[in-house]
Order: sequence, then C-alpha cells, then structure tokens
Amino acid sequence: MVLFVALYGACVETSVQRLGTPLNLTPVPPDEVIVYRTADQVPGKYMEVALLVSTGDTRFTTEEDMWKDMKKKAGKLGANAIILDAMSEPSAGAKVAAAVLGVSGADRKGKAIAIYILPNEEKKN
Repeated sequence: MVLFVALYGACVETSVQRLGTPLNLTPVPPDEVIVYRTADQVPGKYMEVALLVSTGDTRFTTEEDMWKDMKKKAGKLGANAIILDAMSEPSAGAKVAAAVLGVSGADRKGKAIAIYILPNEEKKN
C-alpha cells in the first residue's frame, strides 16, 4: 500500500523555468496559490516568476493532480497565483497502446505561468 501511494504521488512531474530576474519571495502554501484561467482575470499588477510544465501518465493522473503539483511548485518559488495555459491529452490510440502494450507516450501535458500578484494594486499593466 505504501509503495502504491509513493508511486501514485510521483506520477506528475513539473519542470520549472524561472523567468526574468530571480526574486527572493517568501514561500506560499499550495492551498493559498490562486488559479486563474486567463491573465485578464488577475485583479492587479503582477510579476511573472516561472513557466511551469507538467506531465503525467493518463492512467494514473488527472488534470487536477497536475494543477495541484503546479500550485505546489509555484508556492515554493513564492508565487501566489498561476495563470493556466494549455492542457493536452494523448490520442485515443496512444492511450490504448500504453494500456495494452505498456509503451510510453500516453502522457497528459499542461502549462502555466507562476506569478506574484503585487499587494495593494488595482489594475494590471
């Protein structure tokens, strides 16, 4: 059971590419990282902190797992929000091949930008 939980938790992998000048921000708990679907929804000025790219096997992960991992990575960087970008699913054929033949290529992929919303700001530039 412990092995299953350890394997399941490791099914999403999120890479981080910092953007601009590295900032020394205080880490934010993942449950406090806000998710926005578009940049227009962000209520104030913000700085882009990092580009997040997640991948996970469709047999063991959900989109929600991927967003949770992104929020965790963003929070570690001190980002207090993420703006979602694209989510792509493998084709039905790739999913069948992965399930039947055990080949790779059935990975779900997602992208987001980790941001730091500046305090006391009303409008975004």
